[in-house]
Amino acid sequence: MTSRPRRILLAGESWIMHTIHQKGLDSFTTTDYGTGHQWLQAALEAGGWTVEHLPGHLAPAAFPTTMNELAGYDVVILSDIGANSLLLSPDTFVRSLAAPNRLALLREWVAGGGGLVMVGGYLTFQGIEGKGHYAGSAVEEALPVTMHYHDDRIEVPEGVIPEVSAADHPLAANLPARWPALLGYNRLTARPEAATVAVAGVDPLVVAWEYGQGRAVAFASDCGPHWAPPAFVAWEGYATLWQNIATWVAGTSA
Repeated sequence: MTSRPRRILLAGESWIMHTIHQKGLDSFTTTDYGTGHQWLQAALEAGGWTVEHLPGHLAPAAFPTTMNELAGYDVVILSDIGANSLLLSPDTFVRSLAAPNRLALLREWVAGGGGLVMVGGYLTFQGIEGKGHYAGSAVEEALPVTMHYHDDRIEVPEGVIPEVSAADHPLAANLPARWPALLGYNRLTARPEAATVAVAGVDPLVVAWEYGQGRAVAFASDCGPHWAPPAFVAWEGYATLWQNIATWVAGTSA
């Protein structure tokens, strides 16, 4: 192991809101910017990780395009960011130039020893109206789950209690058997070779496996609101859960 800080690239968890205010015959617009990574970043930094947040609107231009760039990170987390934001760099989308396929690059990086985590949301896995668009992609090949080709959201406004299904797995270390309620998740299918560590109802919630020399984890719900409500992100096990995930997927010790 090297002496450099343990580094995580967290891509996604940002949005731009453009609102139309219609007042009788008159209207005006406002624009705002929001992020949802703060709880996850704080939890990981409390465990000694260095977290670089790459907002979704910057990812097309700034997400790594080479193996050398990815080698600077122990873990890559994709959270609420669609496949198009990685596939379509400005070189390709604006200038019609060939550019690296960053979904294939991530797959090869994991196979070579990298650690990948996909966190659920409206634009990861398949997402709302299927717009996450990861089903059938190179990234799916590296994940411990397979995805549907349609909108895979399961909205549970009444709440669903996650339950640990593999208490002996390192991801479940120091966590109780039942967690605070979540309000939704992406419906996924765990691969037969993978370990389903926690479930939400009858569906897998936390799934882990080894891919080549690397590791990958799928967390089917969100890391913050709305699917992860205030009681979940304030839960004393929240930091433990994410530190367990990062440590295991990186193949390091705490």
